[in-house]
Amino acid sequence: MTSNSAAWIEAPFADLVVRPSPVPTPGPGQVVVQVRAVAVNPLDAIIQSNGRLMYRWLDYPVVLGEDVAGVVVAVGEGVHRFAAGDRLVAYATGLEKGRDHVSGGGFQHLVAVDEALAAPIPDHVAFEDAVVLPLALSTAAAALFETSQLGLDHTRLDDIRLDQDRTADDEVVVVWGGSTSVGGNAVQLARAAGYRVITTASPQHHGTMQTLGAEAVFDYRADDVVASVVAATRGARVVGVVAIAVGSAEPCVEIAAKTGARRVALTSPSVSFYDQPRRPGLAWSRVRLMTRLVWSNVALQARCLRHGVRARFVWGSAIATSDVGPAVWSGYLPRALAEGRHQLLPRPQVVGTDLGALQSALDTLRGGVSAQKLVVSLPEMGGPQGDTTQVP
Repeated sequence: MTSNSAAWIEAPFADLVVRPSPVPTPGPGQVVVQVRAVAVNPLDAIIQSNGRLMYRWLDYPVVLGEDVAGVVVAVGEGVHRFAAGDRLVAYATGLEKGRDHVSGGGFQHLVAVDEALAAPIPDHVAFEDAVVLPLALSTAAAALFETSQLGLDHTRLDDIRLDQDRTADDEVVVVWGGSTSVGGNAVQLARAAGYRVITTASPQHHGTMQTLGAEAVFDYRADDVVASVVAATRGARVVGVVAIAVGSAEPCVEIAAKTGARRVALTSPSVSFYDQPRRPGLAWSRVRLMTRLVWSNVALQARCLRHGVRARFVWGSAIATSDVGPAVWSGYLPRALAEGRHQLLPRPQVVGTDLGALQSALDTLRGGVSAQKLVVSLPEMGGPQGDTTQVP
């Protein structure tokens, strides 16, 4: 490929602008992908709405985007799992500290991704279906298996298949928010590693949660939901709780305290960031937001200290530098996708067919999306597909 274009964010709070971008060259252990589908995440909306509030290391202009699916066009030194022409789904980590914030961002036609955070897509799976996975799957994996989080045994993923009647031990994982993007993947990964799962979801999603392997599902809005979850554990060893969605931290810490669990993995803050209006400068709304965030976290940690519970925020990209990434992306996921054992949830809602649709997708996400992933399809680009030789 001799040309590329991206949906750039030129400055904090700015709209995305589609313009040319450099053609990426794969580094060692990387592949360049012609993107055929890209999904938007709350993380992208958070960065656009809050400027440098969280990702202070970003040097604008940058390219957002974490979830990509497409076709390999070039491979770097040391790549053995992929060749030009292969279909794959990948987690683009260009927004992370120390990464290339241009070539590694997913909102473009050509992107460089790490082989270790990519998996082949079976021929019968559409790009739009597969692209719902990357950030959500990686965040769920980090919450469950990273030693700084629940620290569960990820080596079981290669040995124990998703089976409603088989568990390695009488150990329970509680997943609050099973119908979310992260939640659906957390339920499946925990079951695939042999843990029993109890989760929460809206009543219309209870059947889906049971299909994924959850043995009990409760309405998170019910007044007695904490008591119901605790009762459902029936004295089993609760090895950890994953708290997903705003407002989940407090009940999850309560569940951990009442079941004897010692760890809670927090995938969401106690206040919402991604749906904030985009206002340059230190607006009063942003001051109030930060004040609420700080005090809610202080109160939460004080509660944890009283009950002997550890609650830490999850960083999905942590799996890129640990054993968890290869265990999930290279070991578990390729076979699970090929055999149809890992369901691609939530279902994609295709909202456009070009990079220009991404800003509208982010605006729609801020308005609220339930049990769906907003996806933009991209056309196949012309030009040579490359060859199977490695790029030095």
